[in-house]
Amino acid sequence: MRIDTERLILRRFEPEDTDAIVAMNANPKVMEYFAAPISREASIAHLKRISEHWETNGFGLLAFERCQTGQMIGFTGLTIPSYPVPASPCVEIGWRLTPDAWGKGLAFEAAQACLKWGFDKLDLKEIVSFTYKGNTPSRRLMDRLGMKRNKSDDFDHPMLTADSVLLRHVLYRLVDPTPDRK
Repeated sequence: MRIDTERLILRRFEPEDTDAIVAMNANPKVMEYFAAPISREASIAHLKRISEHWETNGFGLLAFERCQTGQMIGFTGLTIPSYPVPASPCVEIGWRLTPDAWGKGLAFEAAQACLKWGFDKLDLKEIVSFTYKGNTPSRRLMDRLGMKRNKSDDFDHPMLTADSVLLRHVLYRLVDPTPDRK
């Protein structure tokens, strides 16, 4: 599986990506809107779950790298959440990037390609995304992608404790823009 955009190559994870994912997940800046940075062991377990998701569902998260350098700078893709959210059952788009890739439109470029893949190739009717209510950068990206928020879909994340400052999440939806496709 490979998707090429103007500046990026989106592809399945490879063993060579492990150190880059470990470094990204351990970075406090990257993980600001998550419960905590992720250990090496947890990152490796995450990569295993990504692979298993692909095997089970035929789609999943994709590493993305710069075309010019081949440097892996993040991931995006489509997953089925492993816990209930207001849109369940659903397919979620998510993303995570290294700080040097922030503010360049790369997450938007990668997410647009994944949305197109989801609607055109996977025949999805709706794709959702959710984040901590205070995660302004991700919320701006959801808006830019044309996703819409309904406040009645906001929820307390079931994997966080009731006293977590990150507990309240917002959910955005995007319906297939060409619903009459055959």
